[in-house]
Amino acid sequence: MIAGIDEAGRGAIAGPVYAAAVILSLNEPVKIAELRQVDDSKKKTARQREELFDLIKVNALAFGVGAAPASTIDREGIISANALAMMEAVSKLEPQAGYLLIDGRMRLKNLALPQESIIRGDTISLSIAAASILAKVCRDRHMMSLARRFPEYGLDRNKGYCTPEHVAALEKHGPCLEHRHSFAPIRLSLL
Repeated sequence: MIAGIDEAGRGAIAGPVYAAAVILSLNEPVKIAELRQVDDSKKKTARQREELFDLIKVNALAFGVGAAPASTIDREGIISANALAMMEAVSKLEPQAGYLLIDGRMRLKNLALPQESIIRGDTISLSIAAASILAKVCRDRHMMSLARRFPEYGLDRNKGYCTPEHVAALEKHGPCLEHRHSFAPIRLSLL
């Protein structure tokens, strides 16, 4: 049971970091063929990701999603928070994973599972690409809900990333609880 793992939102200045883990059934070529359009989430439009989201859920043997909020990111740091989100995603897999393929340079030191880090894994591994889409769609949906609570920041458009519009809103309104206070430009404005 090989799980591909990826995250979404690591470089944002607001909102949680999300991670997903996906196990595909390599013994079911029909299900794998259904996922032929799956690729790195950054190569897909929001609409394409939404369509692939349900397709992945239906054709995956198992999937799990985890998140770490901005407060955890500020307290633990982004790398630790990212690892926490990934471990939560892995813990939700049923059946459980026996091996992990992780996008980037991440290692989940607190998990006693064999694992391999793959730079640009979301362009190499189908299971990592599927995880990238699940994580991105779940995070984007969460950011849309935050946009209703905090409309002044344009989170429905910038998804918490550091755009000129977002920076202008921070200058006008200051940060909210969903902002990562340890990240620039927020940290710099709080000095």
